[in-house]
Amino acid sequence: MHDNPTANRSATAARRFPGRTAAVVGAVVVVALSALWSVTTRSEPAAHATTTAGHEPDDDGATAEAAPESTDGGDTPKGREPTPFDTRYPAIGRLDEPLLKAVQEAARDARGDGVEFRVTSGWRSKEHQQRLLDEAIERYGSPEKARQFVNTPEKSTHVSGTAVDIGPTDADDWLIRNGSDYGLCQVYDNEMWHFELLTGPGGTCPAPLSDAAG
Repeated sequence: MHDNPTANRSATAARRFPGRTAAVVGAVVVVALSALWSVTTRSEPAAHATTTAGHEPDDDGATAEAAPESTDGGDTPKGREPTPFDTRYPAIGRLDEPLLKAVQEAARDARGDGVEFRVTSGWRSKEHQQRLLDEAIERYGSPEKARQFVNTPEKSTHVSGTAVDIGPTDADDWLIRNGSDYGLCQVYDNEMWHFELLTGPGGTCPAPLSDAAG
């Protein structure tokens, strides 16, 4: 049997230069730990985004931000028009249940035609409704003209949760043509977006009123 000269030289070097050998081993360990830290930190942002994005699934499988407190009176969230399935928002979640179910059913069927429903307004608190009326009076110059577009809190079907405003225009057009299949009807000639449950599914909608004051 012959000795391994390479092994002998390595052993001799280790005896002669113990500090150098320890330094080499230490350097290897540092490099390995640095590589591990780099991989770990690169993966953290993705994991953090997944767990803290604050998004929850809608009833229809979409994602939406949790409702901020500013929507408590029936305002829709700024920068986002919710769908009829975003019931976390009081404007939608506090709609009259039969109306909400009808709108959701219509929204599912409209999606099959490539049309997406957005709720621009739904349930409103009395305070919210009064604010809208005050703003309309300032805009149109008189309570009489403002009432053509905005009802009083006592008469508003938004306050009772029995009215919903739908957008965009292609969704309104779809709902005007097909809404009676779900009992949904356009209520005012001057508001193609305002719908209420005014007939049974497959029934006949009454003729629209001229405006909210009519």
